[in-house]
Amino acid sequence: MTYLRTIYRLVAMAVTMAVCVPVAFSTDIKVGAARIDEYAHLLKGKRVALLSNHTGVVDGRHTLDIMLENGINVTTIFSPEHGFRGNADAGEKVQGGVDAATGIPIASLYDGQKGMPSAKTMNRFDIIVTDLQDVGVRYYTYYITMMRLMNAAVAYGKDFMVLDRPNPNGMYVDGPVLDMKYKSGVGALPIPVVHGMTLGELALMIDGEGWLDGGRKLGDRLTVIQCEGYTHGSRYRLPVAPSPNLKSMLAVYLYPSTCYFEGTVVSLGRGTDYPFEIYGHPSMKGCTYTFTPQSVPGAKNPPLLGEKCYGCDLTGLDEEAVIAAGVNFEYVADAYRRLEMGDKFFTSFFELLVGDGDVRRMIKAGKSAAEIKASWHDDVEAFKLRRRPYLLYKE
Repeated sequence: MTYLRTIYRLVAMAVTMAVCVPVAFSTDIKVGAARIDEYAHLLKGKRVALLSNHTGVVDGRHTLDIMLENGINVTTIFSPEHGFRGNADAGEKVQGGVDAATGIPIASLYDGQKGMPSAKTMNRFDIIVTDLQDVGVRYYTYYITMMRLMNAAVAYGKDFMVLDRPNPNGMYVDGPVLDMKYKSGVGALPIPVVHGMTLGELALMIDGEGWLDGGRKLGDRLTVIQCEGYTHGSRYRLPVAPSPNLKSMLAVYLYPSTCYFEGTVVSLGRGTDYPFEIYGHPSMKGCTYTFTPQSVPGAKNPPLLGEKCYGCDLTGLDEEAVIAAGVNFEYVADAYRRLEMGDKFFTSFFELLVGDGDVRRMIKAGKSAAEIKASWHDDVEAFKLRRRPYLLYKE
């Protein structure tokens, strides 16, 4: 890993030597859910469905409690992947139920059902409010859940509101734009891996671009309650882990570059203390760092469970250098070279995560991470122009 650390030191030096731009930190930012005076009056007299989970908090208090204390009539809770409490494994089916603290029914949107909620559920409310902490990566499924409910809102004539939150990876746009032939449960829109938008901005783009079913639109029935003090250059440190295996800000920053191991034979550290910050395999050559995945909450049956893996430790990397490098396929390429397994290194899930069929071929051909990144440059620039009308915050 010496060469990787050298690369990142050089990147970090370049970032430090660049023209300094003021950066807003978490203490300067007020999330949409905290701006109760901006949205409570819009919800009074309406039956409200809240799409949220453990990330919907303001200073340690859940948005659900804040709404109820302000006389807002919440009649339904929708929960995304990982469940309302955020403790289910990635991809694990989560059943609905009742919130023990309030008695409000919970309708799971990650219970294995693909369609929209039932008519019985949809008839319980007038407006859907979304308050989720996304991480701004195309294969992170919260935006897909939001879009599913946007489709339901259009179909049933409901209003839709997003209580916006900062995107911790909102400072850049990078990665392949999804080729829609690879559309799946981990990729639903023709956007780059890192799209650089908040959920509020993305909701406006989904609606404005006609990406809902049948090209239908919510129009003026879509409202976004913006954050205060946020720009796309902000460094927003998440108050809680957005999902069980994104345990640190470094993991959030590495996620756009290391999640592709999910589409290979390599472990990315699920079942350890450092998921997305390490990678390895029992047969990886030239590595002294070792780890052994175990069954733990949030990773009950991780890849290579109980097997001693040899690999690479990224936990010491500088956060700003990782951000500056963007989507970086050097880690996957490094593991591919070390394992010498050819196509057996990859699974079909790799293309679903990447969103195109070229990256695998480039890795096999020995292309550098810089050459791979150059392959999507023009598509990213075109997307940045396309998204501009929907941005709510300064770039």
